[in-house]
Amino acid sequence: MNKTIFEITKMDCPSEENLIRMKLDGISSIANLDFDIPNRKLTVFHSGQIHQIEKSILELNLGSKKISTEQTEQTNFNENTNQKKLLWTVLAINFVFFIIEMTTGIISKSMGLVADSLDMLADSFVYGISIFAVGGTIIRKRRIAKLAGYFQITLAIIGFVEVLRRFLGAEKLPNFSTMIIVSLFALIANGICLYILQKSKSQKEAHIKASMIFTSNDVIINLGVITAGFLVHWLNSNKPDLIIGTIVFVLVIQGALRILKLK
Repeated sequence: MNKTIFEITKMDCPSEENLIRMKLDGISSIANLDFDIPNRKLTVFHSGQIHQIEKSILELNLGSKKISTEQTEQTNFNENTNQKKLLWTVLAINFVFFIIEMTTGIISKSMGLVADSLDMLADSFVYGISIFAVGGTIIRKRRIAKLAGYFQITLAIIGFVEVLRRFLGAEKLPNFSTMIIVSLFALIANGICLYILQKSKSQKEAHIKASMIFTSNDVIINLGVITAGFLVHWLNSNKPDLIIGTIVFVLVIQGALRILKLK
């Protein structure tokens, strides 16, 4: 048995972990994957050469770099029997907030909230693929992933068109208080999701769970929308909302492209 450690600089939340798991699914030489999200490290326990595994990880463009490969005598790995239940929990939280943010974003005319809702939906897709494809063939899993990826890109393009329309035309200011309040709740929801998923790894990691919350892209996006809300009020302009919306739409498309690389 060999143990190879990768540094993955863009692996900052469980969504990237699930993408990597799906990408490596079906490689028979892999015995176990051990993720250390706070330190951006992945340890792969495998037999034989690492070339196919390394190539698959690099294809995701997550800033991956192989650190070391060494032999190990470890052959027993603890499987998390509650993984599916935990995935259902975080999927439900993300999907509920997708609906909340999409609805409040349309009502308050905030593209930042609409874009953030799509980011929540993107995470829901990743968790959903992991759940519903369990026990299915690799081809089926990749097919579902591709459909999700194309759907995300379609929604993001529609969002870009709406942002452009609002940049060029006179549009009513978004409701800044709704932006701030809803994003604060979304921030809490993302923190809960990260806590739940990290709790499934090991109780020993409890001391780093809090720091994880602040390194997640989702949390940064929430803070960006909150900041945009204050700027909308301060500058009396919808431009901060449109800018944060554009940034998030770009992130959603990047995530979708990573899903489409699961082949």
